[in-house]
Formats: sequence, C-alpha cells, structure tokens
Amino acid sequence: MRIGELARATGTKAETIRYYEREGILPAADRTDSNYRDYSTEHLQMLSFVRRARGLGFNMAQVRELLALSDHDEKPCQDVDHLVRQQLADVEQRMTDLASLRDELSQMLRSCDADKIGECRIVESLARPIEL
Repeated sequence: MRIGELARATGTKAETIRYYEREGILPAADRTDSNYRDYSTEHLQMLSFVRRARGLGFNMAQVRELLALSDHDEKPCQDVDHLVRQQLADVEQRMTDLASLRDELSQMLRSCDADKIGECRIVESLARPIEL
C-alpha cells in the first residue's frame, strides 16, 4: 500500500510515517519501480502498535523498547509489565497534578466577585510572587 493508504488506515499523517521511518521506529518501506513507498501489512501492524502506544502516553524511547521487546515472543513479560507500571504511575501523578490545578482554578473563580479588572482577585493572585 502507498503512504496515503497507510495514513488513512491508521489515522496517521504521512509526514509522521516518514518521521517514524527516519527515526527507525518503522522499517523503511520497499520502493516501487516508480519510486513510491510500498508498505506491507507488517508496516500497518507496527504503525498501529506505535499509534496505540503513543496514545497511551508512552514516549518514543519507551515505544522503541516496547517494539524491541515485542520481537521476542519467548521472553518473560516482566519487562513490558515494568514499562506499563511506570507509565501508569506517571499517569496517576499527572492526574493528581491536574486535580490540584483544577482545585486552584476553582478557588480562584470562587474568590473573585469583582466587576472591574483592577479589583479582580484572579489577576491579583496571578501577580503574586511564586514561593520557592
């Protein structure tokens, strides 16, 4: 299949596919006689894997590691488990951080009942120095 077909099948932009090839995430596609990239079902499966991993928040280094691990069917799964546990811990930390951010923004809104910017508690709180 050509790059446009692969892009549509996976919801990936063609430039992203080319980037993944340059970075070694996807193997280079064969070329047709007219020099078009010719992607296989293996490319489709691998790109779907990458898209799903990226959608779950794994960074490129982790995706590389997951791809490398996926090539060894007989190895124990603990290395994959470890990566997923790390990612889960990162997601939970971000959720905690976002909940704190939500609470702070909600408090800012509750504290402001001014009609004019000069009396606005939100602007005032944003202007306060950051405590180190």
